[in-house]
Amino acid sequence: MVKRGKKYQEVAKLVDKTKSYSIEEAMELVKKTSITKFDASVDVAFRLNVDSRYADQNIRGAIVLPHGTGKSKRVLAITNNVKAAEDAGADFVGGKDMIEKIQKENWFDFDVIVATPDMMGELGKIGRVLGPKGLMPNPKTGTVNPDIAKAVQEIKAGKVAYRVDKNGNINVSIGRVSFEPNKLVENFKTLKDAIAKAKPASVKGVYFRNVKVTTTMGPSICIDYSGF
Repeated sequence: MVKRGKKYQEVAKLVDKTKSYSIEEAMELVKKTSITKFDASVDVAFRLNVDSRYADQNIRGAIVLPHGTGKSKRVLAITNNVKAAEDAGADFVGGKDMIEKIQKENWFDFDVIVATPDMMGELGKIGRVLGPKGLMPNPKTGTVNPDIAKAVQEIKAGKVAYRVDKNGNINVSIGRVSFEPNKLVENFKTLKDAIAKAKPASVKGVYFRNVKVTTTMGPSICIDYSGF
């Protein structure tokens, strides 16, 4: 059994484990139950009635949260359209030179890679390195885009990717504790709507099995998903 600290035990008393909270109540509560000295992340976990072994149920996608995540991501743009990527705010820009840097120097001082379609053949050569780290660009998440400026701008604006794991869970950060509750609510609803829209036709009956929100090191809070 995990032993919790005094701070955790105190804030955990604020959460009624027998209750499912409305989205608005939950976002108010996460601010009260954060115990870190830093601006903690607010994370949502959806448990879905899907089996990712089936192609149509391997849910994944990306959306731009209306209020961002509160974290600036370092973007590497792999493209021949260097100026457009730089003007859009990419932190690093290049083509084969950057791919070689990753391969030869084991360089990973970035969070996301975006690429134009013409560069995917070159990136594929290091797919075994990028894939396990979740860094391989993919059209489904908008990280492969002929409009490299748009791809960079969306990520800088707060675009997040989501993907169901082998247990049917999707975990995504929707902001920071410092966010106003209404902004967390709007970010949550945007994500929830995208996941709801992605419900496979082959899934009958219950789709959402469980939804929880938590802060870094804080207690989890159950959300009432009956209206989803």
